[in-house]
Amino acid sequence: MSTASAALRAAIHTALSGDGALAALLGGPKIYDEPPQAAAFPYVTLGEARVADFSAGDAPGEEHQLTLHAWSRQGGHREAHLIAGALLQALDDAPLELDGHRLVNLRFAVADVRREADGRTYHALVRFRAMTEPE
Repeated sequence: MSTASAALRAAIHTALSGDGALAALLGGPKIYDEPPQAAAFPYVTLGEARVADFSAGDAPGEEHQLTLHAWSRQGGHREAHLIAGALLQALDDAPLELDGHRLVNLRFAVADVRREADGRTYHALVRFRAMTEPE
């Protein structure tokens, strides 16, 4: 992956960790790249990323697709939906600072909420699309 991708993930982690509304829903800033083995529900993980060249002429740029995962065991879809909404509020069009890169935009793309096979875990997948260019 690119250095822009790493910088974007770091900026998203920082923004989500400092978001009061999200922390209230999660019971603290429980934002993980890799969750601890005994992580208490609910929590959010930074998931899959896809990076593509989005250069135009002599202007280099990258398109990033990033998936965030919200995990809940509250008993129903409600909490997963609320967390997904808080992720959208925190990140859609957020003016994040990226180390060594400029964030052109960060936009919500799509969200899915589903019950996992264990029958008690609810999982929200929230996807964002970002455009970056070097400073």
